[in-house]
Amino acid sequence: MRTFSELAASRRDWIDRILIPWCKQACRRDLLAALQDWPNIAGKVDADKTLWFWAWSRFPDLVHDELSGIDETVNIVVTLNDGTTAAGFPDARESDLGQLVLLATRPDAANRVEQLGPFSIDDVVSITRR
Repeated sequence: MRTFSELAASRRDWIDRILIPWCKQACRRDLLAALQDWPNIAGKVDADKTLWFWAWSRFPDLVHDELSGIDETVNIVVTLNDGTTAAGFPDARESDLGQLVLLATRPDAANRVEQLGPFSIDDVVSITRR
């Protein structure tokens, strides 16, 4: 590489071909390890908008591409490794470090909202829109 534009293109290619696919399949332990050195790996970028967004992107129904984050406007069903399910709206503020939190309305007379989770990214098998 001789020019800055070649260097920049190479870096972007590495991010697209290596880093994003790695985030989409890495276990939570490895994602947390990467977080510790994220500025050296990815540059001066927000880990919530890159590392964690890319990691949660393995479940397309959970994320909002244009916002680079968890989509709080969609009611989802989370299926876990043990076969249990949980349904509700993702809470992006409470979902942190590879742990997903949902808000669900209880079907009682008061329609109280309850928090479900947190669910580790390692325990989630699928996420579908309801």
